[in-house]
This record gives sequence, C-alpha cells and structure tokens, in this order.
Amino acid sequence: MAETNRQITLAARPVGYPKESDFKLIETPVPVPAEGEILIRALYLSVDPYMRGRMNDVKSYVPPIQIGEVMGGGVVGEVLESDNPHFQEGDIVEGLLGWQEYAVSNGQGLRKIDPEIAPISTALGVLGMPGLTAYFGLLDICDPKAGETVVVSGAAGAVGSLVGQIAKIKGCRVVGIAGTDEKVAYLVNELGFDATFNYKTTDNYYQKLQEQCPGGIDVYFDNVGGEITDAVFMLINTKARISICGQISQYNLEKPEIGPRLLWTLIVKQARVEGFLVFQFADRYAEGILQMARWLKEGRLKYAEDIAEGIENAPQAFIGMLKGQNTGKQLVRIS
Repeated sequence: MAETNRQITLAARPVGYPKESDFKLIETPVPVPAEGEILIRALYLSVDPYMRGRMNDVKSYVPPIQIGEVMGGGVVGEVLESDNPHFQEGDIVEGLLGWQEYAVSNGQGLRKIDPEIAPISTALGVLGMPGLTAYFGLLDICDPKAGETVVVSGAAGAVGSLVGQIAKIKGCRVVGIAGTDEKVAYLVNELGFDATFNYKTTDNYYQKLQEQCPGGIDVYFDNVGGEITDAVFMLINTKARISICGQISQYNLEKPEIGPRLLWTLIVKQARVEGFLVFQFADRYAEGILQMARWLKEGRLKYAEDIAEGIENAPQAFIGMLKGQNTGKQLVRIS
C-alpha cells in the first residue's frame, strides 16, 4: 500500500467555467482507520454536473465545498482494512468519499457492490446515482404513457441516455438533443431514439422540435435549461409533464441570461413542471437499482463510459464533462 494519499482540493472559486488552476493536487499521509472504521482504496471516482454548484459559495441543497477541502464526489473502492463488522477486507463499496486515493469511513452511506452483477464502474453510472436519477426522474415525476412523445435534453449524457431508453421501454416516442453529430448518431443507431438533433448546428430549436414532434410534446426531461427549454415550452401538449433535473447551460454563466417568461403556457396547457433531487427517493433506491439491473441483464439498457486515467486528470475530466465532451458517464480510474 502507498504511504501517501493524493487528493484533489478546491484551490479557488471558479468564475465562469472552472479552470485547472481552480484545483490543487496535494499529498497527505494515508489515513488510519479508528475503531469502527474502514480504510478504502479508490478504484473509480465520478465527476458530475452538480459538483459545479458546490464550488460556489452559495447556499444550496448541499453545503458548498470550502477552499482547501477535498472535492466531493462518488467513489467505488476496495476495503483494505476493516474494524467494522459490516465490512470485510476485499469488499467493493460505493459512497461519497471524495476525490482522493484513500478514505476512511464509519460505513454510513456506503453500499456494497456485487462485481458479479455488472462491472463495478456501473455503481457510479447506470446502477448508481445517474441511473436512479433517470429512473425516478422520468417514471415518478413524468409518468410517461405508451405512445406519448418524450423529449430529452443532454440526451447523450449519463442521465439523459438512460432516460431515453427507459422511455422507449415504456413504449414512448423519444426525441433526443445532443451536442455533436457523433452523439446524435449514437442515440439513434445504438440507443434506439426515434429522432435527434445537434443543438450546436441547429439555428432554430423551435422549428426543429416542431418538425420532430409533429404531435407536440407530452414529456420533457430537462438537463440543460436555457433556449432549448424555452423552445420546448412552446410545443407542450395539454397535461404535459416536465421534469427539471439539471440546468447545465446556466451553471457557468458569469451573468444570468435574459429569457422569455413562459409560465403562462402551463396555465393554457394545464401542464406541470417539477424539480427533483434523487435523494428524495432514497428509501426506494433498492427498487430502482433492481429494475435497472434487470433491464441491463435483459439487454434493454445500454450504457457508455468515458474513462480518464489517474486522479491528477480528474479536474480536466470534470471540465470536459461540463463542456459536453463525454458520451455517457464520465469516470476517472484511480487504480
């Protein structure tokens, strides 16, 4: 076992898009577990859009990361030492252990991972937080019905790619919005989306959505916000349901965008918009993971992973993910 623990800390609060200089790689001694604790060696760590908000010094649903603190995030790792009766050496676990090579935990918030079900990296993707976000955010918030039209923004990302596939399983027509021609082709050819478009090469989102959704939009799963969401609002059907999962187009703005005020469409269409956090479904995680694992085993779900190598490359992977450079789940392999 190594004697030093490499960690990525927050060095400065970003203005606009984060820069690599906003992070700092430091070395500290490998922590020693106390009574009742376990020592975990990280194997994969997750980088996710929500982490951008935690870099700001503003009140939110989770506390901001302080300057000098280890960046927070999900980790899959191996138990090296255990003084906890619930965990043994060699167990594979997942939890919010941060951007570091080694961590200690008292076991709270950790779940054991069965490597026989799927590759352990999926515990941070399709069988982890992104998968649960897609599952509950679509099925519970939007309740899609067979034959309805579902639009997904950020459709080639870790969450959006799964939302579209779940909607197809439920018998819906699915339209995906992504940021490259390669992603658009992936959504149609690999994941079975019915229609897609590249928002970076599309001049008029409203016109394109009107072409691809001739019967209007019944369900919208929103990962990005901004002008795309404005266009969707103008095409929703009566009793439409809109799930607000993320607003990634807004996270790195230095000044707020000025947009149209479209809440009146919710009155006319008797539609519903609901924001959610995956944590509100914590008591049903087992249900979601069981169903996602079943669909995965049946071949009804596919997933993609973009994997960067080495903890020193976590900031670069994070910045690239915020700019849409990944397809599927962005991970960093540690060991």
